[in-house]
Amino acid sequence: MRPETFHAIVRGDRSGPLAAAARLGLWAASGPYRLGVWWRNRGYDRGRRPVVRAGVPVVSVGNLTLGGTGKTPCVEYVAGFYRDIGLQAAILSRGYGAAAGPNDEALVLEENLPDVPHLQDADRAAAALRAVEELESEVLVLDDGFQHRRLHRDLDVVLIDATLPPHRDRMFPRGTLREPEANLKRAAVVLLTRCDQAPDADATRTRLTTRFPHLTVATSEHRPIELLGGDVPEPVESLRGKVVAGFAGIGSPPAFRRTLESLGATVADFRAYPDHHPYTRADVDDLRAWAARLPPDALVATTQKDWVKLRLPELAGRPLRAVRVGLAVRDGRDAFEAALARVVTGERPE
Repeated sequence: MRPETFHAIVRGDRSGPLAAAARLGLWAASGPYRLGVWWRNRGYDRGRRPVVRAGVPVVSVGNLTLGGTGKTPCVEYVAGFYRDIGLQAAILSRGYGAAAGPNDEALVLEENLPDVPHLQDADRAAAALRAVEELESEVLVLDDGFQHRRLHRDLDVVLIDATLPPHRDRMFPRGTLREPEANLKRAAVVLLTRCDQAPDADATRTRLTTRFPHLTVATSEHRPIELLGGDVPEPVESLRGKVVAGFAGIGSPPAFRRTLESLGATVADFRAYPDHHPYTRADVDDLRAWAARLPPDALVATTQKDWVKLRLPELAGRPLRAVRVGLAVRDGRDAFEAALARVVTGERPE
């Protein structure tokens, strides 16, 4: 099943007997999946599964869902925080789709944080030891690590998309939850993302702090910083009033479309690709043919995560620009950064 088809079915965007039958089958399959998640976590909770300690503080940035919460800007934020207070940080990730070299997330982080090493290895425990022994790292940021319990962590930061909080989602494969909301008991910090796109973000925050009093809950949004792809970075305000065609191969393509619209662009057309989509020559030819049908003064926009795999200045004579976004913590920033600082100072809240 194609990712876009899966999401359309589980969200209820598709109706009819076939879609209903598919949802019933996915619901039935979610039972064994939930049981497997419970059994695996129980093994770690009871000490039956071994845990590797890196010897330096480890901060995990993860989520409850299959993706689309905007982890990469948060990983950049956390790693940049430690770099800015004078620590040698390193980022560890599984490296999905990185068999032929650094994947899209690694390329984005390398571009935005060139002075922070990024190790991609399916065995992240081994990568952690290598970062400490060979790179003399003083703190490790574990990308997508909430479910990677084999590596001990000193702080779990969990991202939740405020437009689809876990209480409105379902367990995979009937929904996108990797594990139930109750497992937030393992986390210390929850960062609600895309709060600018969720009118009920404050209600979700209140619900989480009520159900999990131990959590630090902060709100955030992914804020466009600049446009890449030209000779020099351009202000995002230059999109206002422009006719734009967008495409994205990220966890939540609709979120990128909303970003373009929020910048005042008129989105004439939009294409969504699966997350981590590897653009082929055929894809580029197809995008050029698509762009050629746009008005001559139109601009094509994509995400930085897609652009680092293309590195093209234009498509069919239409400028191609990438929107670079950064994490902006709206409410709870001091508490969030205090939690990050405690990991490396050893201080504990009173």
